[in-house]
Amino acid sequence: MTSELCLDGKVVVVTGAGRGIGRAVALLAAAQGGKVVVNDLGGAPDGTGADPEPAEQVVAEIRGRGGEAVSSSDTVADPIGAGRVIEAALDSFGRLDAVVNNAGIVRDRMIFNMSETEWDDVIRVHLRGHFNTIKPAAAHWRALNRPKGHHRIINITSDAGLFGNPSQPNYAAAKMGIIGLTFSCAHALARYGVTTNAVAPVAATRMTLAVPPERRVRHWDEAEWSPDNVAPVITYLASEASGWCNGRIIGARGSEVTIYGQPEPLATIHADSGVWDLDGLTARMQDVFQPVIEAKPLILPTQVGPTPGRPRRPVVARRSPLWRTRSG
Repeated sequence: MTSELCLDGKVVVVTGAGRGIGRAVALLAAAQGGKVVVNDLGGAPDGTGADPEPAEQVVAEIRGRGGEAVSSSDTVADPIGAGRVIEAALDSFGRLDAVVNNAGIVRDRMIFNMSETEWDDVIRVHLRGHFNTIKPAAAHWRALNRPKGHHRIINITSDAGLFGNPSQPNYAAAKMGIIGLTFSCAHALARYGVTTNAVAPVAATRMTLAVPPERRVRHWDEAEWSPDNVAPVITYLASEASGWCNGRIIGARGSEVTIYGQPEPLATIHADSGVWDLDGLTARMQDVFQPVIEAKPLILPTQVGPTPGRPRRPVVARRSPLWRTRSG
């Protein structure tokens, strides 16, 4: 590993670091010379309960390997608690270089059965939790005003948001909200030397393994789907070498790593007179948009069938150069 990749002397905050992906990231960051704030409330996958032991165990493991780390059991769902997580880095190590927003919970239920509490709790931990750590970190980096500061924010999104898991409307909404937050921060904070990216990981963790075997879409090979196989992607994004990457979504699934593009138009229609009437819009949308969608359907659990009787006509998509060239 080159010196540019090494996290030697860097201070990295990792939330949800007591188990799973967060733990793997904390251990690898420390192995690369990083000083790590290991934050974990220590609750159950649904967010209930609290236990400082998971975070403390990871810290003990890092120190046992000769690394430097401190533990935090504050909840990122609370702005005061999240602020203390950032303060722990500054108070313990005197600097802050990267924040990995990994903490999360699940309260799975179909939309027609979901309670307001189940919705609110998941949004609070995931989406608001990201905001709660990013705000004080960003304020600190803004005050430093170092355009070449190599500061990093790595947010954790999910395929559940990108592709819409039907039994996780709260989780999916939070994870897509995190993508919008990532794009916004990438634009707003670049001038202060901060890059902001999102990672959509898939790994065998206590959350994913809680799914009954008959409902799983893949066989979990222990090595390939280990959280240890996701940690290098996140650790790389925390390094100085990743400065070229800002405002991007990276998928990390087993042996596969993917970079996603930003949304771009597939096709565009225009009103001939400048004003749409309902009949004209209906005909044009079905003539132009429907064939595009049928040729390139969304990846969804179910797909609505084509409207009977509508002819298929080839359409050349008109793509905006703005989306192709924006670096985020």
